[in-house]
Amino acid sequence: MDQLLNLADDRLINGCLYCGGKAETRDHVPSRIFLEAPFPDNLPVVGACKKCNQAFSLDEQYLVCLLECVLAGTTDPKIIKNPKIARTLERSPALKNRIETAKFINKDKIFFNIEEDRVKNVMLKLAKGHAAFELSLPCTNKPDFYWCNALENLDKDIREIFNSAHIQQLIGEIGSRNMQRMFATEILLQSDSGDQKRQQLLVNDWIEVQEGYYRYLAISDVGGIVIRIVIFEYLACEVGWKVEC
Repeated sequence: MDQLLNLADDRLINGCLYCGGKAETRDHVPSRIFLEAPFPDNLPVVGACKKCNQAFSLDEQYLVCLLECVLAGTTDPKIIKNPKIARTLERSPALKNRIETAKFINKDKIFFNIEEDRVKNVMLKLAKGHAAFELSLPCTNKPDFYWCNALENLDKDIREIFNSAHIQQLIGEIGSRNMQRMFATEILLQSDSGDQKRQQLLVNDWIEVQEGYYRYLAISDVGGIVIRIVIFEYLACEVGWKVEC
């Protein structure tokens, strides 16, 4: 990722991003548990108190292990491709058994019941972190909408829209990293009568933190704030606040 200085009004982001307390630590968004070593340079970080920073750890560990088990179709560490996750499952038999218990077979296909509250806790944490880091906006309120699903389960048209870059209509927080990352492009429009007109567009594209592992798109535009996240090119999530929070 490119290292960009935040040139927005930093008074909007104070203290722990998650509870508003004293920011005693710095929290990676995404946490490195979702990535593979060697880690990318310039990972996004936000301020967090020790309690909040530690509170997400177990849920993040659960989610990343669950995703690896879903992709492998098993909880057997010997079959899990990711050696880091395989070691975690070996060292945490309680976690392994918890995920194994949630496994079931339907029509010869393997499925896992997920602990939705734990997954949502992690995804909202990530969304708030991206909104703060990229948009310079603290989203402390309850989101107006949230969904999370396997990318492959989305309708083809919905998946195409979800994966597309965003065409910006309004200028967001001046000086934010998000505004600095945008780029202008030009398209040629042709009417039914054959008249042509050039139109300039401001494009807000996905940020690839680590290819195949984690990417996100942060949007502040008409209708409010939207954060889209894809983990392991499998789990897709969208979180939104209708008004700037």
